Amino acid sequence: MNSIAWTDLDRTMASVPRTRGYRFALLERSEVAALTDSLGAWFPEISVGTASCFLREEFLHNAVHFRDGPERDLLVVLAKTGREIAGMFSCERDRSALSLYARLGVVAPAHRGRGLIHSFVWLAEAIGRAAGIEMIYGMATLKIPHVQRTFEKRRWRLIGITPGYDREMVAPGVVKRVYEAVYAKVLVAEQRLLRPDARNLTARTRAFFQHLFPRIAARRRKSDG
Repeated sequence: MNSIAWTDLDRTMASVPRTRGYRFALLERSEVAALTDSLGAWFPEISVGTASCFLREEFLHNAVHFRDGPERDLLVVLAKTGREIAGMFSCERDRSALSLYARLGVVAPAHRGRGLIHSFVWLAEAIGRAAGIEMIYGMATLKIPHVQRTFEKRRWRLIGITPGYDREMVAPGVVKRVYEAVYAKVLVAEQRLLRPDARNLTARTRAFFQHLFPRIAARRRKSDG
């Protein structure tokens, strides 16, 4: 197992650009009930699907890394103004792969439009770099463009669209599987990546790779020539 760890979290959170009047803080055990109540009110769509676990106090108590507890892979960071919870960001590391999944990011309705979602993406990168993470990824809904634009502004690469990866309540009592865009960002130098041999790719895979990574594909063609 790789020895990456959550280090300098307070310093990392304090270093992330954010709107004046807001701060980031790790979720505390005493705030779990308030958070689950808030999430259910802010974002009722997640009562089903992968994010529904964040509505369960037991899950948070057992899975989240707390300052006074054992080292765990799931982090929950609150955006606060004063004592009020204005939003939540979560991420989960894979120690073997040295990767980080930017999971659920939610902003309270009263605090939307103030740049907190942008700060969450900065936060994911900062936490990843501090922990020795080498690749980070996340998903963006296709119902609205805001999160997509945020990832793209931070130069995360769109690497695909998942058909029906997750479920959401799209209307009261109506649950559907949804499309989501997958974004990723590599945090190490390109030289650390193994370029695939075109001879090992099917025609469709090769065309898709060339579309996603045109510069790498062009270099490969040049070296083969």
